[in-house]
Amino acid sequence: MHKNDLSERDICTKFITPALERAGWDVATQIREEFPLTKGRIIVRGKLHTRARHKRADYVLFYKPNIPIAIIEAKDNNHGIGDGMQQALGYADMLHVPFVFSSNGDGFLFHNRIAPDGIIERELALHEFPTAETLWQWWARHRGLNDRQNALVTQDYFSDGSDKSPRYYQLLAINITIEVIARGQNRILLVMATGTGKTFTAFQIIWRLWKSKAKKRILFLADRNILIDQTMTNDFKPFGSAMTKIQKRQANKSYEIYLSLYQAVTGNEEEKNIYRQFSPDFFDLIVIDECHRGSAAADSAWREILEYFSSATQIGMTATPKETREVSNIDYFGDPIYTYSLRQGIDDGFLAPYKVVRIDLDRDVTGWRPDKGMVDKHGFEIEDRIYNQKDFDRTLVLEQRTQLVAQKITEFLKKTNRFDKAIVFCENIDHAERMRQALVNENADLVAQNSTYVMRITGDSEEGKAELDNFIFPESRYPVIATTSKLMTTGVDAQTCKLIVLDQRIQSMTEFKQIIGRGTRINEDYGKYYFTIIDFKKATELFADPDFDGEPVQIYEPRGDDSPVPPDVPEEGERSGVTYPEPGEEKGWTGVAEPGPEGEGGVRRYVVATVEVKVAAERVQYFDAAGRLITESLRDYTRKALAREYTSLNDFLRRWSSTEKKQAIIDELSEQGVFFDALADEIGRQSGKVFDPFDLVCHVAWGMPPLTRQERAEQVKKRNYFTHYGEQARRVLEALLDKYADEGVAHIEETQILTIAPFTEFGTPLEIIRGFGGLEQYQQAVHELEEALYA
Repeated sequence: MHKNDLSERDICTKFITPALERAGWDVATQIREEFPLTKGRIIVRGKLHTRARHKRADYVLFYKPNIPIAIIEAKDNNHGIGDGMQQALGYADMLHVPFVFSSNGDGFLFHNRIAPDGIIERELALHEFPTAETLWQWWARHRGLNDRQNALVTQDYFSDGSDKSPRYYQLLAINITIEVIARGQNRILLVMATGTGKTFTAFQIIWRLWKSKAKKRILFLADRNILIDQTMTNDFKPFGSAMTKIQKRQANKSYEIYLSLYQAVTGNEEEKNIYRQFSPDFFDLIVIDECHRGSAAADSAWREILEYFSSATQIGMTATPKETREVSNIDYFGDPIYTYSLRQGIDDGFLAPYKVVRIDLDRDVTGWRPDKGMVDKHGFEIEDRIYNQKDFDRTLVLEQRTQLVAQKITEFLKKTNRFDKAIVFCENIDHAERMRQALVNENADLVAQNSTYVMRITGDSEEGKAELDNFIFPESRYPVIATTSKLMTTGVDAQTCKLIVLDQRIQSMTEFKQIIGRGTRINEDYGKYYFTIIDFKKATELFADPDFDGEPVQIYEPRGDDSPVPPDVPEEGERSGVTYPEPGEEKGWTGVAEPGPEGEGGVRRYVVATVEVKVAAERVQYFDAAGRLITESLRDYTRKALAREYTSLNDFLRRWSSTEKKQAIIDELSEQGVFFDALADEIGRQSGKVFDPFDLVCHVAWGMPPLTRQERAEQVKKRNYFTHYGEQARRVLEALLDKYADEGVAHIEETQILTIAPFTEFGTPLEIIRGFGGLEQYQQAVHELEEALYA
């Protein structure tokens, strides 16, 4: 066979891999072919989802199993030697790799990003491919690492022989952290979106530092007992007997890896004595999970631990660095050395995307003013002023508003799945309790079956907190709906949560990201690929903020000595037996269902039962392929997207006609952000008809009058299209035509359709296909049927 006739895979097998082996590269440990980088963004269309094409490098070469050093992109021999270079450079950017190669089997184009002589690209013969040691020496010399530093950065990560290895961004976070520690940096901040594996990343960092003996005694701090326990039994399990959990009054110094709650070593003097039993230089390394919380504040009790062990290298890990005028992660840890954002995670397909349903209520939009002398349900005269969204559920309770929100949540679940886990974020504990009551009444049938169908999970409710683990665990059916205020904004790994409801005004970008992060985990085993946000209080306007998902910017303003110090109230999590008010609660309120008379420093909360509240506007907001909110009309957006793909109607028709499977074009346009389901809903609502994607495209982009699937099917039947087929084949094609009218073109293109009724009446799939003369003839008949449909 001539070289030009070989496939890309053949070129790899016959020319590229042998060239690498001749250069001394080890196939088992150093050469990874078809290396997966991303999983492909999940694209949501109505209730359906698909994945965009994932990114995969033809070759990633590793100096050691944890150190990627080169990328090779292969092409078949009909391409030039450098045709894969631009693609390879994109992959190299993702992996921070310095050496990049492209090949068509004739040789290599070598792109050296650290070339000392300024000649970045040159061609190499197949036999001139550099050795692993050569490339490593060039890179080590470029980075200026000495032998001791090199020994640390080349220390292997943990592997148990399974397929679980760090994802590309985890590998980067681990390697960058190890290198800056090797260079002597002792305050480090890693920013990784919720659900991207911070704990696994932390474990690999600790493992390499521990195994290399660079760090001998290590403390891992988290803020919830369940996180510590899960960490010990899951990601940290390989540490075995070298690991312990610090309990109250325990200070056993014979271990090497220590895990502890912040709260277990802070609080009252007795608890503080636990960490003071360790000498200040006892720990070499401290890793602080969720460091945006207490350790961000200079006067926090949690920060006291870090300052006591100030000689240790300290790594802060968070999805949302806290940067306000009062508290700052960057002020303590420095700028992040690596950031993997929510947007990147969704784009790569490692995190679940979201769709937003905005519901505006009339009283929220226009405000409400009481009649003169009006009293609330408790007899208190209501202060005469205009109350708006800022006041609702804080200083003014409109009971019918709560009922309407509960009704809309329940309506949504009834249309989707009433057992999809949902978190409803409320303004405060009182609001969370009233919302629980309203949801119980809206879902009385399911609550009668199990009283935990709806639970209030807040800091003051022991019964609610006891159900938190059941809400989190995918295996537990109940609770289904959780109402909360602050307790579930962070540290809650709700893998199967499919609905986030925002009935809370959110002004903090940190808090907003934390709340959105409750829905971003994917769990394919339980059908969790995306989630929905129902927003009643315009909180999702923060998606449009330029700071959303951007790099954190320090805006910290240190207080002077005479500045008032805010009270140190630990955030939600484990309470160490001490009762604290929930963060964000107004001082004076204790979370009872109805407040009593105004207390010292309290705020009057009026309760009104008689004011009617209605929905003013309800709309689904869409996000394009890059995750940006679409602000123009769906039709205008679609028209522009189609104009980028096709120069004219004729161009589209040629592509449609020449493509063997029409679903391929539909999938391709879906990846470009065309919302076929949404367009079908919008155009169908206006006409009461169901249209094919083909007609939607032609109608929206070029103004062609659309035909329904039923109309297209009837036209084919009128043409006596089936006359040149035998009786059995005609019956099959007529059934395919009916299936098209009912379900669309995608279904008739797959041979699996022959395994369902009514086709089972005609025989087995094999017998049906034989009736056409074979598979090729059957597929040709389906293709001709499609041509007739779209003629």
